[in-house]
Amino acid sequence: MKKTNLITTGLLLSCGLFAQTTTWPEVKTEAKPFTRWWWMGNAVDQQNLTYNLERYAKAGLGGVEITPIYGVKGNESRNLQYLSPQWMAQLKHTEAENKHLGMETDMNNGTGWPFGGPTVSAEDAATKVIFQEYKLKGGESLAEKIKVNDPKQVKFARLSRLMAFSTDGKKLDITANVKADGSLNWTAPQGEWRLIGLFIGKTLQMVKRAAPGGQGYVMDHFSKKAVDNYFKRFDDAFKSTKTAFPKAFFNDSYEVYDADWTPGLLEAFYKMHGYKLEMYLPEFLGGGNDETRARIFTDYRVTIAEMLHSNFTQNWTNWAHSHGALTRNQAHGSPGNLIDLYATVDIPECESFGISEFNIKGLRRDSLIKKNDSNLSTLKYASSAAHISGKPLTSSETLTWLTEHFRTSLSQCKPDIDLMFLGGVNHMFFHGTPYSPQDAAWPGWLFYASVNMSPTNTIWKDANAMFSYITRCQSFLQYGKPDNDFLLYLPIYDIWNDQRKSPYIAFSIHNLEKQAPKFIDMVHQITSSGYDVDYISDNFIKTTSCENGLLKTVGGNTYKAIIVPDVHLLPADVLEKLVKLAENGATVVFTGQYPEDVPGLANLDKRRAIFKTLAAKLPKPASFGQVSVLNYGKGRIITGSDYNKTLSACGVKEEEFKADLGGKCIRRKNETGYHYFMSNLQGKDIDTWVTLGVNAQSAMLFDPMTGKSGLAKIRKQDGKTQVYLQLASGESTILKTFNDADVKAEPWNYFTADQLSLNIDKGWNLSFTESEPAINGTFNIDRLCSWTELDNPNAKVNAGSGKYSVTFDLPATETKRWVLDLGDVRESARLTINGQTVGTLWAVPYRAEVGQFLHPGKNTLEVEVTNLPANRIADYDRRGVEWRKFEEINMVDIKYQKTKYGHWAPMPSGLLGPVRLIPGK
Repeated sequence: MKKTNLITTGLLLSCGLFAQTTTWPEVKTEAKPFTRWWWMGNAVDQQNLTYNLERYAKAGLGGVEITPIYGVKGNESRNLQYLSPQWMAQLKHTEAENKHLGMETDMNNGTGWPFGGPTVSAEDAATKVIFQEYKLKGGESLAEKIKVNDPKQVKFARLSRLMAFSTDGKKLDITANVKADGSLNWTAPQGEWRLIGLFIGKTLQMVKRAAPGGQGYVMDHFSKKAVDNYFKRFDDAFKSTKTAFPKAFFNDSYEVYDADWTPGLLEAFYKMHGYKLEMYLPEFLGGGNDETRARIFTDYRVTIAEMLHSNFTQNWTNWAHSHGALTRNQAHGSPGNLIDLYATVDIPECESFGISEFNIKGLRRDSLIKKNDSNLSTLKYASSAAHISGKPLTSSETLTWLTEHFRTSLSQCKPDIDLMFLGGVNHMFFHGTPYSPQDAAWPGWLFYASVNMSPTNTIWKDANAMFSYITRCQSFLQYGKPDNDFLLYLPIYDIWNDQRKSPYIAFSIHNLEKQAPKFIDMVHQITSSGYDVDYISDNFIKTTSCENGLLKTVGGNTYKAIIVPDVHLLPADVLEKLVKLAENGATVVFTGQYPEDVPGLANLDKRRAIFKTLAAKLPKPASFGQVSVLNYGKGRIITGSDYNKTLSACGVKEEEFKADLGGKCIRRKNETGYHYFMSNLQGKDIDTWVTLGVNAQSAMLFDPMTGKSGLAKIRKQDGKTQVYLQLASGESTILKTFNDADVKAEPWNYFTADQLSLNIDKGWNLSFTESEPAINGTFNIDRLCSWTELDNPNAKVNAGSGKYSVTFDLPATETKRWVLDLGDVRESARLTINGQTVGTLWAVPYRAEVGQFLHPGKNTLEVEVTNLPANRIADYDRRGVEWRKFEEINMVDIKYQKTKYGHWAPMPSGLLGPVRLIPGK
């Protein structure tokens, strides 16, 4: 726990110091991007560990998360057993090297995913329920034995309950009548009887993508005993080798398939709800009244959610804290309230999976993509949990499978990186970086589901520029506190109530759009109206207070109001808390009818009576369709179905940048004002005065692409603060406002372009500075085009960098400001003018201000462009070069199919232009 407090305190102290300045904040290690570091087969050695880590540090990574996975074919002799003394020696070396390099070390609490391995016994393995049914009439006895029929389960399954249900409503527990050999010593009373046997079986799921020493059963996450037993292996390994624990332990998304039970579930259910689930097995299995069945499902879901929360998530975090380590967790995929599960750990982590579609001008769209399953509403589960619980960091699994392998550019990464920041992420982890020894033949060691963010990929050459961008953004996003406008109640009981096909439901990022479409639509409507929200659960509502008219969560962050969607079901104690918050001065917004009933079956009549009494206290609007502002105690209750009008009635200013201009932003507050991350993820430019949702005396602009900053133009219009913003399609900026101070700094260099520009379209030469296969000589370029069109066969199949150079005359003019626009670049470019380094352009728009590097007369421009490795790998497949040499799943495409790339047409490479010098002032 001590480590958690130190990190939180350190972040807050840096906030206070930086808030007084107009410069970029000091870069902390956690502000740099981290990466998931796959140890393939655990075939690592100290020399190559150092080799890899030094390259990562030099490029600007801040840390690694070690996740061992399956190995490389033919490399078995180098594989180490997970947590063996030899493996621990490599971990110890990694920790020492990272400390020397100023990097940090995290590690997965297992290999592959989910948690499990060789020490997980069948008893502690993930569990599922198996039902078998029998029919008897009065006077009959069962001839067959009560044993599970599935041959795979015979060895594992045990009978938990045998229940008898008559057609006239009698319910009997006859478990005690079953003998050790499975025979039933029971004669059916008069009538017709349905016997239901409840067996506790095993999913038999093994750890996915396991590394040597990590193979085995997935553990039972609902069982405290199983979880405790699992972590003993780590206690022993670290203690026996005297190895320091890492900064944080990581748990990947919850992918424990078919695990819907645990041996103690029935007892936990009874303790929690006061009735026995086994007495309602006919309804639980799909019979009887649909409404009753839905309520039983809810009680079952509440039970396993709490068991997962207490026995795994909280238990795991307590264990890590006992060793001075933190926990980082992906809660999605879990069968529980994601807010509560995320909030239990130190660093909640969301995940992107695929590429988002933005209509950004000039952004290359690949034909082989995986659509992103994580939109803004999905990303906000993790950050909301962090915000309401007071956790300073929200991490992300970033850039998982944007396109097909070898085809993802840095420019394609930027919009989804920005989307992560807009969703509240401030501690980014790439997915990811395979450890690859120095002597491994190209393309090195690879993982099947990633953007390969490693030195074996050509994009690595200019990736340091992207890493610097991320670092600058996160240095701002890690200081201060969140300043989202509203709390938005996550209507878990309505979501559960709509899912009635089976009792078990897990909230995977791949299914959320189907499971919670109304909630997702509401989030998008609110954010597009110029506001922002953090989600809140029932449990966190109950610990929220009201101070000076603001809602204050247990984490210390404040909000202007809480929004309750148009929900049908709400627990009585949550409604009671909402009423008390309004009485104490808070604003509570209902965007539809008031809730009408309580969820679940336990003590239903009693809870309904309490709910009805509370509901009667709510003020009655003239019409729920119209906006009504109703005074209630010291606060207000606002109703209305029109989101814009209802939220406007709260008196909260919307952000025009989002509401009217199509941009996206996230706002945080600091000691002297506020700061925003803003991104223009649309097809139009923004060049206008923008009304802010906060007041300010002065403001600074910071460009995270270049590190430049300056004093923004600011004015008052109709009592509101406006700042002048220039953001081209695809660009982003950081805006910092000051409430009272009229800060002094150099003004921001706004740019007004002249109508005419200077085209640099002739006289280019091209030579290759790096290329595999090699391309020798210098090529005279009549027109800028892909270098795959050169009269050289290697140019169609190479991966590398080509330097374009041109000498041009710049006429004498009073113009001192020039912007160089490279047009279409495939895929990143390093600029040099007259021998001076200008910088690296890696994302659209490929522009840079270059006036300070130019002079009248002759000037020399050099553009070193690096392409993707797609053409080279396609050539490998056409020639039959065997590079797919990995165990287990090996390499598959974005549809999880084994495929080759020899059919790919050459991807355009190089400087396509048009290249222009744009004068302006």
